[in-house]
Amino acid sequence: MTTFRYNARDEKGRNVSGTVEAPNPQEAATILRRRSIVATDLRAEVSSAKPTKAARPGCRKGELELFTRQMATMIGAGIPLLESLEVLEEQAESPGFKTVVHAMIEDIRGGTDLSAAMGRFPKVFSTIYVSMVRAGEASGQLTEILTRLAEYLEASQKLKRDIKSAMTYPVISLCLVFAITGFLMIGIVPKFKEIFDGLGVPLPGITQALMGMSLFLRDNVVLAFAGIAALVAGFMFWKRTPRGTRVMDRFILTVPVFGPLFRKVALSRFARTFSTLIRSGVPIVAALEIVGETSGNTVILEAVTRAADSVKTGESLAAPLAKEPVFPPMVTRMISIGERTGALEQLLGKVSEFYDQQVEAEVKALTSLIEPILIVVMGVVVGGIVLAVFLPIFKLQEALGAGG
Repeated sequence: MTTFRYNARDEKGRNVSGTVEAPNPQEAATILRRRSIVATDLRAEVSSAKPTKAARPGCRKGELELFTRQMATMIGAGIPLLESLEVLEEQAESPGFKTVVHAMIEDIRGGTDLSAAMGRFPKVFSTIYVSMVRAGEASGQLTEILTRLAEYLEASQKLKRDIKSAMTYPVISLCLVFAITGFLMIGIVPKFKEIFDGLGVPLPGITQALMGMSLFLRDNVVLAFAGIAALVAGFMFWKRTPRGTRVMDRFILTVPVFGPLFRKVALSRFARTFSTLIRSGVPIVAALEIVGETSGNTVILEAVTRAADSVKTGESLAAPLAKEPVFPPMVTRMISIGERTGALEQLLGKVSEFYDQQVEAEVKALTSLIEPILIVVMGVVVGGIVLAVFLPIFKLQEALGAGG
């Protein structure tokens, strides 16, 4: 491909200039004519600069939401799609996202649809994003669907922030507990060996076990850390297998304390995604397939896949979902009512709002509950080590008192 710089007149007689990529001047002129532009001067652009490596396609956190909201606003204001994308390319903060938008512009200039241009970058534009844009192009409601997409992305990000805030404190606290325990076991407890050897009293079982473990860790610290690293690596490898993924996803939804929270998050995501797709005009079976793929949990994926298969045979959606334990009766009844009344997307939206509120309340409750639980855990671990260390001293005092 060669880059051609042109001076031309558009359909309103205005002078315009810019660049276009094409294999030859004739094809470049043809591309310009498709855009209702007549070239008056067309020259191959020669650059003396050394070629640079293109930025890797991608986007920063929050950049896609802003891009979607701005594109919806500009298209809704009557600005042509290409001009909107050119403005957004200039405003893109990350080089990777600028590369993505530039490639989309070139594809659209060559006659590609917006959804197809976005589909080239699955790491930036998800399946649900591309499907909704395609539905917007087909229905002529691109502005409305982009607005819904922006709202969907913003709500999803808010949910992720809530979950992250709930998990940050316990993760940091557990790391501190492990660090303190390791320091005591490797750096402090072994120093008591000589003291215990000089006491001349039999050591309690808990002290013997603690001392043996502590001495082993001190003498084999590299081996211990290598073993832990191997266990973690093995677990991560097993988790990526189909069976491991299924077991872990089921465990996540049923684990005490955090299981109910993760289940509500999954149900909120299911309802929001499904509602947004149906409202945007995506057929129900295609919407179910997308919802399953974007659920992030194989338990829900398998349940939704079975429901989609039932819908293909003419069965209602609520009936197969009611057989799945992951979907509570409230959700399936709302879906059943929505199917009968023709207001499925509105009721799914209500379900999503309900679970969003539940998640927010659960996060606040967990945040207040986790702190005392972690304090108790730290007290038990550290207190147990201290007790095991001082038990022989207490026994010696008892022996001395009895002898006196």
